[in-house]
Amino acid sequence: MKFREELQLQRWDDHRYYHHNRINQLLHLISACCFLTSYTLLFIDPVAAVMIGWLLAMVSRQIGHFVFEPKTYDEVNHATHDYKESVKVGYNLSRKIVLLSIWALSPVLLYLSPSLFGLLDQPKGLQGIIDNMGMVWLVVGIGALVFRTVHLFFIMGFQSGLVWLTKILTDPFHDIKIYYKAPYYILKGEMYDEMTDWYLDIETPAKAGLKS
Repeated sequence: MKFREELQLQRWDDHRYYHHNRINQLLHLISACCFLTSYTLLFIDPVAAVMIGWLLAMVSRQIGHFVFEPKTYDEVNHATHDYKESVKVGYNLSRKIVLLSIWALSPVLLYLSPSLFGLLDQPKGLQGIIDNMGMVWLVVGIGALVFRTVHLFFIMGFQSGLVWLTKILTDPFHDIKIYYKAPYYILKGEMYDEMTDWYLDIETPAKAGLKS
C-alpha cells in the first residue's frame, strides 16, 4: 500500500476496533482538544504543554478505553477482544498499562533525586519540582513514540512505523473530525457506534463486506 492508504487503514482499524462506545468517543474529542492546546503550548511553555498532555489529554483518553469500551466479543467486526489486541499496530491495552505505569512511577525518580542525578537543575520550591516533573514526562512521551516507531520498523517495516507515528501525531485533528457529533448521539441515547457511516478512499475488508 501507499503511505496514505496505509494511514487510512490504520485509522480505520483503530476506530472500528477500539471506539464503539460514544462516551469513549466523547472523551477522545475532549482529549483531542487538550492535545491541540498542548501542541500550541509546546512552543511557549513546554512544561504546561506536557502537564495538559499527560494529565488531561492522556488520562481522559485512556479512561475511555479502559472504562467504557466493551471487552466482549465484537459482533460488528466479528472479532474477539484477544484478536483485536493481537493485531493492534500501536499501543494495545497491555502495552498501555506498561506505559502508564512508567509514567505514574516516574515521580519516584525525582523523589529519590530531585535533580534526576544531576541531569536537571536542582529544583527551588514547588515550581522547580513541577518543571522537572514536566521534563521527565516529556522524555517519557517522546521515548514511547520513538520506541514503538523503531520497534515497528523491525516487525512491520519502515513505512508502517512512519505511518503509525504520523497517525499518532495527527490523531487529535482526526478525532475532532470524526467524533465531533459524539455529544449529539449521547443526548439521543445512542451509546454505541455501529460503524455504518465511515468513509475511506481505499478498499478494506469492511467496505467489501468481508468479515475480519
